[in-house]
Amino acid sequence: MKVRVNEIAAIIKDGLTLGAVAELFKPNADVLILNGFPAPIVSALHEGDEIYLISRGEVPSEKELEALMAARHTPGVHERLKQSAVGIAGVGGLGSAVAVALARVGVGRLVIADFDVVEPSNLNRQQYFVDQIGRYKVDALTENLQRINPYITVEAHRVMLNPENIPTVFAGCPVVVEAFDRAEMKAMLVNRVLEAMPETSVIAASGMAGYGSNNSITTRRISRKLFLVGDCESEAKPGNGLMAPRVGIAAAHQANQALRIILGEDI
Repeated sequence: MKVRVNEIAAIIKDGLTLGAVAELFKPNADVLILNGFPAPIVSALHEGDEIYLISRGEVPSEKELEALMAARHTPGVHERLKQSAVGIAGVGGLGSAVAVALARVGVGRLVIADFDVVEPSNLNRQQYFVDQIGRYKVDALTENLQRINPYITVEAHRVMLNPENIPTVFAGCPVVVEAFDRAEMKAMLVNRVLEAMPETSVIAASGMAGYGSNNSITTRRISRKLFLVGDCESEAKPGNGLMAPRVGIAAAHQANQALRIILGEDI
């Protein structure tokens, strides 16, 4: 019977349990994952199963690490994500959180673009650290993403995006995430991508300020290639600031929608 053990093809006898395979391939394993989920040692195995054997506290070899990072994914997903690319326009509260989520699931190429630097008020919701204050956001985020997942490519553009450079910066990206603060920049990015890159999907955002209801933030399909995340009401303004929890909810919506597009799922 053909299976995969820690991403390596293997042939095992019919009737072996998950625990028996662990004894054969990694006797000291104490985390046994079968098709993306921890399973008991008595679990029956079937043709094509994906098995990951992990020893808690053990630092794996570089060759094993990428496979083990993807151990909890749904089988067949990792290779498809690894071959794809996502563009992120703006890496503040939304964009930096989207980038972290996509790096953790292993999207192979992240194209990030922003011209700004990290400043203290960013730290209430953005994926940066105190010792990165004053650095360009794309440089600091690239460093953070490479620490999270060294097996992805991060292409950083320290630029202000405009109608002229958007198609060049995000060339080859089947998905672009809009993560700006200002309404006019949001509209410019969406319109330009849809106009100049007709096969690229855009995931925009509107309405995530304050600490309102979690469930009012949704993902809507506006047109064939345009998706909108948020409640479309809670504008950031004096007395209604941007805060990590709700911004994070919206960013997670955007990141998950990017995965769904890459994997061919409808909304």
